Parts: sequence; structure tokens; C-alpha cells
Amino acid sequence: MTKRVKFLKFTKRTDYGTDLFLQVLFTKRWALFQGCVSFGEQPGWPYLQIKSGTGSLISVIFWAHKFGIDAGFIERTWNFERWSSNDENS
Repeated sequence: MTKRVKFLKFTKRTDYGTDLFLQVLFTKRWALFQGCVSFGEQPGWPYLQIKSGTGSLISVIFWAHKFGIDAGFIERTWNFERWSSNDENS
């Protein structure tokens, strides 16, 4: 069984703000890089989260007021199809 590697995927999602997603070099389960830029409708407290393990080599999340950036290196692929089906069912 061969795993098909895709090179680039860009996705936009609107739900309580706008999220722009980018995946680079990914398969069904793993991605070399995944990133998201978020513009939210509700302000929030600023924070920075850096984690390693549990499905990723390194993941960084930064949020300030209504703007957020997420970046992950060598982590499990985000499942946009599941998000889409949940949005349709609600």
C-alpha cells in the first residue's frame, strides 16, 4: 500500500471569524508543515503556547486580541472533511 503525498493545500473556513489554513507536503495522516492565520470576531487575552509530542514534533500557537497564528511541524494532518461535515449537521 503506497501513501500518496500531496504538496500543497489551502483552505478557508468562516465560523466566528475567518481561518486561513495551509498544509505543505502531507499525507492522509501526517504533514511536514501546517499553518493557520485566524481573524476572530471576539477579542481574547494574548497568549503563546509551544508544545511538543502528542501528534506533533513542535507546535506553536500565538493569539492576541482578534488575531491568531498556529504553526505545526511534522504533525498529524488536520481533517478538513470532518469539520465540513460537522458544519453541515449543525
